[in-house]
Amino acid sequence: MAEYETVGARGISGSRAAQIDEGLRSHMNKVYGLMSGALLMTFALAYLVSQSPALQQVLLVSPVVWIVIFGPLAFVLVANFALHKLSVGALNGLFWAYAALTGVSLSTIFIMFNMMDVITGLLLTSVGFLGLTMTGYLTKRNLGPIGQVAGMMTWGLVAWGIFGMFFGMGSGGFQIYNIAILAVFAILTATSTQEIKNTYLEARMHGGAEAQQFLDKAAIIGALQLYISFIAMFRSIMYLFMGNDD
Repeated sequence: MAEYETVGARGISGSRAAQIDEGLRSHMNKVYGLMSGALLMTFALAYLVSQSPALQQVLLVSPVVWIVIFGPLAFVLVANFALHKLSVGALNGLFWAYAALTGVSLSTIFIMFNMMDVITGLLLTSVGFLGLTMTGYLTKRNLGPIGQVAGMMTWGLVAWGIFGMFFGMGSGGFQIYNIAILAVFAILTATSTQEIKNTYLEARMHGGAEAQQFLDKAAIIGALQLYISFIAMFRSIMYLFMGNDD
């Protein structure tokens, strides 16, 4: 596979390269900061809903439950297809609304599993995520083709999940489904990290206010990509490896 050139190898002066490298660190910190903040809110909401039967009746019972289930998918579609039309503020609002809806849906994990299982699953996910995202950031190899395949596979997983929701998939099928999710989103964690990094480097080659506005949006989209991967891997790890209370 082809290797990416470093910033310096592209003929950029040392001072300019240093500025870009510093900007890249700031951009990645912004992405991880947004993702971390969204995760904190998601898990806080999940715990709150799991501890309140009244909230469960309101949020996890039809017809509201359909908003909880399909709302996040709608947000992802809007964010991706209307990226250039949305303002930074609107995109940021969608991001936090997505995290809130995900928190409500994730409350079922807190209901099904005891707190020690949840903490263990969270730690396993965090360790795996850290290793995968560092791999994507540091590797010199082009992960783009692998990411494109994994991205297409996610739509197959969405279709599989919707089919299983209405028609069932059996315990064996459910296990295979979660293994597939874990594998696909592990790949996407690494490829998305590299994409976020390369998007910054390409935008900074042009510079200007327009590039900065694009990067502000790109940071939110990047945080959303990593957030989705983390939540997907966490769910799969819980269902595959953690014992529930039943």
